[in-house]
Amino acid sequence: RQRSAAKYVRGRISTTEDWVFLTRFCFLSEYGRLQFHFKYPEESCCQNILLYFDDVTQWPAVYQTNRMDCYEKESVLRPDNNQVINLTTRYTWSGCEVVEEGQSRYLSCLGGRSFRSVRERWWYIALSKCGGSGLELEYEMKLTNGRSFWTEQFSADEFGILETDITFLVIFILVFLISCFFAYLLKSRLLLHTTYKMFMTAAGVEVLSLVFFCLYWGQYARDGVGNNAVKVLAKLLFSLSFLIFLLMLILLGKGFTVTRGRISHSGSVKLTVYMSLYTITHIILFIYEAEFFDPGQVLYTFESPVGYGLIVLQDVAYTWFS
Repeated sequence: RQRSAAKYVRGRISTTEDWVFLTRFCFLSEYGRLQFHFKYPEESCCQNILLYFDDVTQWPAVYQTNRMDCYEKESVLRPDNNQVINLTTRYTWSGCEVVEEGQSRYLSCLGGRSFRSVRERWWYIALSKCGGSGLELEYEMKLTNGRSFWTEQFSADEFGILETDITFLVIFILVFLISCFFAYLLKSRLLLHTTYKMFMTAAGVEVLSLVFFCLYWGQYARDGVGNNAVKVLAKLLFSLSFLIFLLMLILLGKGFTVTRGRISHSGSVKLTVYMSLYTITHIILFIYEAEFFDPGQVLYTFESPVGYGLIVLQDVAYTWFS
């Protein structure tokens, strides 16, 4: 079991396998830093921490393949790059020492490692004990990029997310306030139509979504963990805002409140079926991302069969609108 974020990872491994993936992080070329604390029973010695990078001869070559055993997966690592941390007292850089807790003896390893390369790289951390009877390890890792508030806790692929969310929060607050002003003018002239109310609702919900995104990433920038419930709420609000805005565009495309005051029965049926299908697909995407996305691969929301289906539905909606 493990509890993780892109910067802070902790958990416990207990398995009969001899090679397991722990976590990944995209380090800057000069400022990447890993700090670790590993602990395991002395009788389970000796285990190794393996540091793979994203070259095709390394992580892509060893992950999720049945063609290579543990020894072969270790053999792709380059000794001159110090990509193996032997968790033993004989390896000075591991920071390991024997500690006693009651009647048990453990190896406790406290140390760190800097990452330098010619460009930003994905690094993948794995645990191994080739030829052994299994793996037993408690671990805690902090992975950082530099010392800036805007970069330290973030993987390099996450740079700019907080700044972008803050910028769009300001923009959407202005959009919402301006829309409220024009809504007041339209209401006084009895021209405040349904589609304009939908636009205001979409803008307001988007503001709430961005508020929660900023709260999540702001906390994440401080502690490297964040609050996952806040992030989920932000995503749900963003999806709701998009669904409302998408429905508004389709209605406008059909001339509702522009050239006609009502939608035909067949048009209403088609619209209901489409929006129901789109909403269900969105929900499935949330579940798929949470349950089935592989943390050992660099995947994003739409890199899945469900995500591709959502893209197709969006293309249908834009074609419908046009």
